[in-house]
Amino acid sequence: MSVMSSVMSGARRLVHTDPALLNRFLCLARSSTSLLTCQQSRTLATRQVKGQRNQKTQKTQKSVKVKLVKQEVEIRQRMTVEALAEAMNKDFNHVLETLLNTEVDVYALQPDSVLKEHWIKEVVTRSGMKYKWAKLSVSRERENRDAHRRPPADPARAEPRHPVVTIMGHVDHGKTTLLDSLRKSQMVSMEAGGITQHIGAFLVQLPTGEKITFLDTPGHAAFSSIRARGANATDIVILVVAADDGVMNQTVESIQHAKKAKVPVIVAVNKCDKPQADPQRVKQELLAHDVVCEEFGGVVQAIHISALKGDNLVGLAEATVALAEVMELKAERGGPVEGLVIESRTDKGKGNVTTAIIQQGTLKRGCVLVAGKSWAKVRFLFDENGRAVVEAGPSTAVEVVGWKELPSAGEVILEVESEQRAREVVEWRSYEEAQKKLQEEQSIIELKQKQHLDEYRKEREELSHLSWRQRKWALHRAYKAKFPMRPGEKIQRDENMLPIIVKGDVDGSMEAILNVLDSYDAQQQCQLELIHFGIGDVSENDVSLAETFGGSIYGFNVAVNKSIQQLAARKSVPLRLHSVIYKLIDELKDELSSKLPPSITQNTVGEATVLALFPISMGKKVVTVAGCRVQKGQLDRRHKFRLIRGQDTIWEGRLETLKHHKDDVQTVRLGMECGLSADSDVDFRAGDAIICFEELPVPQVTSWDPGF
Repeated sequence: MSVMSSVMSGARRLVHTDPALLNRFLCLARSSTSLLTCQQSRTLATRQVKGQRNQKTQKTQKSVKVKLVKQEVEIRQRMTVEALAEAMNKDFNHVLETLLNTEVDVYALQPDSVLKEHWIKEVVTRSGMKYKWAKLSVSRERENRDAHRRPPADPARAEPRHPVVTIMGHVDHGKTTLLDSLRKSQMVSMEAGGITQHIGAFLVQLPTGEKITFLDTPGHAAFSSIRARGANATDIVILVVAADDGVMNQTVESIQHAKKAKVPVIVAVNKCDKPQADPQRVKQELLAHDVVCEEFGGVVQAIHISALKGDNLVGLAEATVALAEVMELKAERGGPVEGLVIESRTDKGKGNVTTAIIQQGTLKRGCVLVAGKSWAKVRFLFDENGRAVVEAGPSTAVEVVGWKELPSAGEVILEVESEQRAREVVEWRSYEEAQKKLQEEQSIIELKQKQHLDEYRKEREELSHLSWRQRKWALHRAYKAKFPMRPGEKIQRDENMLPIIVKGDVDGSMEAILNVLDSYDAQQQCQLELIHFGIGDVSENDVSLAETFGGSIYGFNVAVNKSIQQLAARKSVPLRLHSVIYKLIDELKDELSSKLPPSITQNTVGEATVLALFPISMGKKVVTVAGCRVQKGQLDRRHKFRLIRGQDTIWEGRLETLKHHKDDVQTVRLGMECGLSADSDVDFRAGDAIICFEELPVPQVTSWDPGF
């Protein structure tokens, strides 16, 4: 601006002085202006080029973008919502938010809900990730490392063996007395209650030189599983039936066990020395159960004996030996040992002990055995009299010491090569059992899921006409009413509950008691909760556990030392010890009954008849008083009353007043007249009957019937 103003002032002065000089100045001014314009244009051009270069640089930078690496998510068929969220490293709500505004019912989804393949891909894509199919993991099946029975014995190497005979029958029919007479012992005098409650195995040598291994099974109804095990481990069954008692429940059950095991039967009709004995009736009763004796055209031998006096026991032994010779019983003494666990128990000095019947091979000290999920390296062998033996051959009953854990009665004993092999077998069997249990639990889970889904769909159908907001609010109100408290606040122990701990001496006894407890069917009256059971004496842990749950300890043929008794007394834990099983069950029934609230019974005290009605003013209120005469017993104001008209009960409650003439009285006796008014408005009429009754509490008895 300063240049232009100086040019214009100079031009005005030249106009007045010299026109020629003015023209020269204008030419110069034009050239200067063009020069300035050129320089300014160059400057602007230079700036424009710089801007263009910056734009080109920015374009170049924009074109070279940082390549984003999308997260890869491994997907597979039938993924649950929880599994998909975990694979995406997100939470459960993220998957739900991603599936909003889709066809998927978001409110029905649970963490274990299974998504279709399309929606799995949709969730991953909407989350800005990319999916890839997961590689199928090929699960290599574990090699079967179980031990198996040896093949059938080679007839060329098999040797004759003596028979294994099981004595079966009803309780108190003389089974153990028969065995005592055969082995000249006094087992009955050592048994609690005079009944057998374990399975016993004994080797008896007859006067003729033959050997027989006898198994004595319990006859009580509670020991059904032990009788079945005895039938499966035997060659011959001697069915003892009392001639004076006949065929009973456990007799029939023993016949069924023998038929199921496909074992021949010899009938021993016992107590034939009694005056009321009737052996012929016994044989006829056996016909109804397909046991046909020889005299009726069958093949079953029937021997009349008296176990107490020893009559005809030789005939029974000869019949048993003859049947065994016909059966041609043989076994191979060499090769791996096979046997059967008859009974198992824990001994203080010996540890875990099993009574076993050897079926094949010869058992010696140092052998490695497997039974169920337990194994043993044999330390000692004892016979039925407690004497140590070096070896035990086929058909021999022997006590085995050296088990790492106590096997269950009825398990098959197999010999293996080494301790390592025994561990492999036990590990495989544990794995197999775990897999089987897992499959069962999986099927239960699938069933529960299906039921839950069906219930949910049913609920949703009822709300299908509502919008999603209304449906959400309705479900919220329903769940709020359904679950008003947290689960931890809802759990309360029912008062009518009896927690118990059961300890037994041997596995067979424990099995029998558990079978009886399984038959408990009075849960609606009192819940019976078995919190722990085991084999061995009552321990301090048992007392502590019983105190925690507020329960009782039941012991069968077990000991409790003095310190444990004192501990139980201090902690108020009941110890209920028995040596006879039915007495244990009876006391359990009594304790269950004591948990039940008493029932109320009504006892009629007196009866009166309404003769007339009298309205009496009591202040501003008019009360109807019934004039009555006592017909039976007496009326007592302390009890309840009932108004009967015809066959209907009109009123039941208590009296407001009871008067004789004008005096308030407590009781009115037979034949006396009185006036009474009720504690509420009652329409008395002449001829109505008024019953006075008292309510008495009566202890309830549990409805559980174990069957004996």
